[in-house]
Amino acid sequence: MQVPVPDPKKAGTVIVGMSGGVDSAVAALLLRDAGYDVQGLFMANWDDEDGYCTTATDYQDARRTCAALGVALHRVSFAAEYRTQVFEYFLRDYAAGRTPNPDVLCNREIKFGVCLNYMHRLGASWIATGHYAQVRHGESGARLHKAADESKDQSYFLHSISATALNKTLFPIGHLRKAEVRQIAHAAGLPVYDKPDSTGICFIGERPFAQFLSRHLQMQPGPIETAEGRVLGEHRGLALYTLGQRSGIGLGGRADAAAAPWYVAHKDLARNALIVVQRPDHPLLLADHFSLESMHWIDPADADSVRPIRCAVKTRYRQRDLECSLSSIGLSSTGQCDWEVCLDEPARAITPGQYAVFYAGDRCLGGGIISRQWTSHAARGAAEITYNSGFLAERS
Repeated sequence: MQVPVPDPKKAGTVIVGMSGGVDSAVAALLLRDAGYDVQGLFMANWDDEDGYCTTATDYQDARRTCAALGVALHRVSFAAEYRTQVFEYFLRDYAAGRTPNPDVLCNREIKFGVCLNYMHRLGASWIATGHYAQVRHGESGARLHKAADESKDQSYFLHSISATALNKTLFPIGHLRKAEVRQIAHAAGLPVYDKPDSTGICFIGERPFAQFLSRHLQMQPGPIETAEGRVLGEHRGLALYTLGQRSGIGLGGRADAAAAPWYVAHKDLARNALIVVQRPDHPLLLADHFSLESMHWIDPADADSVRPIRCAVKTRYRQRDLECSLSSIGLSSTGQCDWEVCLDEPARAITPGQYAVFYAGDRCLGGGIISRQWTSHAARGAAEITYNSGFLAERS
């Protein structure tokens, strides 16, 4: 089986992040069979034993897998680092009305941050995981590319890894499809060959999200309103909703409205109001411009190319690539360069707090955090959506 990584005779020891699942198991198998000195590392990043955390079960699965492979397994807890570097940010963003993506931060700060430092202390030269992505190592450094199986591609979650970390990283299954990974695991007799994929936010898992968030943030109920200002009901707290959301709003059928689903179109923090509309293509749900903060370029040379930069963007995971132009708009108050994106066509539910990740073909350029979105006058003809003192207004 092909393993698209550097010469194992020159690579030294590789630490494989063992999650207890089939993907990391096959990653370790392929590296072992290619001649690498493989050791496993199980990371415990969450310390709530409340019935929803699967750490104990996952560790036992990782232990059984490493025993079957004949490789050593280390275990370490990064729970303290996770709380300060990921979870506290997650709560701050929700409290500010945004919808964050902690999995991106977990990869940058924990798996390819503090874990990379720990890996060096173990004497390893490389870190490897079961992510569906590809790293191509060349003379000019490492480049991040999409996985061969685009339906499983995880480059979106990996775009903010530092260049230093990426140069030490291997993704052994990035050239495979999921079905092939399971076939390899089954043929090798790995005990997790048929283990279901994990879902949900890394530290939340399958637990009820609203219940979990309400334990950590104070929720303030407020009005649910139409775009025209008519009050329809009461929301449970703005943090529990995200743009484009359809289910869980709690409106149901209404005699005073059309028999059609409601969608979250805006969160008005100043008035603690949730704005909803009934058409999935309602203008308030669409935008063709957005601005970015904390932009990260995998190769800084890409930021110095001709402006505006023509590329493609994903504003959420598993979204199709959207053609766009990317332009710098000067320095922010923190001294970083802020960026603005102009989409060729309006897109739905572009959400502040989420990451916009950019691509040139299948190469990932990097990404940033969406800070504001709007619709241009040209895109809507006679109407334009603008922001005024933090809340949405429609101007004819």
